[in-house]
Amino acid sequence: MKICHYIHHSSLGSKSRLGILDEKEGVIIDPNLVWACDYQREGKFNPYERANRKLPSSLHEVLTYSDNPLEDLQEANGLYQFLKLVGDLNLKDGTPVAFKIDDQSISLTKPMDKITTYRDFYAHEKHVAKGFEKRNEPIPEAWYEIPAYYKGPTSGFIGPKDEILWPHYTNILDYELELGMVVGKEGFNVKEEDAIDHIFGFTILNDISARDIQKKEMAVRLGPAKGKDFCSVIGPVITTIDEFDNKEPDLLMTATVNGKEWSRGQSGDSHFSFSQMISHVSMDEWVLPGDLFGSGTVGTGCGLEIDKWIQPGDEIELFIEGIGKLTNTIGNKNGNI
Repeated sequence: MKICHYIHHSSLGSKSRLGILDEKEGVIIDPNLVWACDYQREGKFNPYERANRKLPSSLHEVLTYSDNPLEDLQEANGLYQFLKLVGDLNLKDGTPVAFKIDDQSISLTKPMDKITTYRDFYAHEKHVAKGFEKRNEPIPEAWYEIPAYYKGPTSGFIGPKDEILWPHYTNILDYELELGMVVGKEGFNVKEEDAIDHIFGFTILNDISARDIQKKEMAVRLGPAKGKDFCSVIGPVITTIDEFDNKEPDLLMTATVNGKEWSRGQSGDSHFSFSQMISHVSMDEWVLPGDLFGSGTVGTGCGLEIDKWIQPGDEIELFIEGIGKLTNTIGNKNGNI
């Protein structure tokens, strides 16, 4: 399944809602409304309240409170197919339980309505090697020993079609093509061989960086902070791990700027697997549903590596096989505050 959050710019207001994207049918299924519709068919007094308890319209709540969120979403998808078969796809007030993707009143937003903790790793050797080469330094031996990462804030995340912030304090903005992994099950001291059971699915991650600021921060061996904390992009969907045979996939990844390809790599080139990352992070620490892990930039996956730099107004499109395309426009540099 491809899990999303969408906004219906009319009867349902502007709050984002959990959806299942069915590309074959060209619809976004609302699993919460599916249950409300079924409870209404059964003549229940409080169909909406029952639906909210059964499957909330929030991916974070589903991941946090469900013992098996993937099964719950699959059940809702199956119920939708049943309702379609019996021809009952609208609530009594006329609200449909699914919306056409090309409906002008529908737009996709970031697929996670809340991120518990954001950890971004540094796992692709080709990218790491190029960075240290530019500093005339060898890759530290420690890099090969542990999957290192930084923790970033979750408040600055945006989704598909949103404008990427260009902060007033930086002159050099960069994109980073990464595979994102969403945790679906809590764990403490998780063994590497069991870690795959904690993966809910995968998304596209663009970890935007202010390179001039990041360089200053890292020169004092601390950070990154203001070099990265202002904006990251995820979407357009989360492809659940069952779509990849419940294994970590090796996926083609590309980035194009204004229609021209700048980056190309494979997610499987990572020196560390997500299972190794989960096991490492969970040592005497909880890994929680709704955590987001970034793989780190794939080889050639940023302007720093290839000596090309995005500019205000550029359209950037990240593609990852099996997930889709994440498209955004680079905003103008903010004025001084």
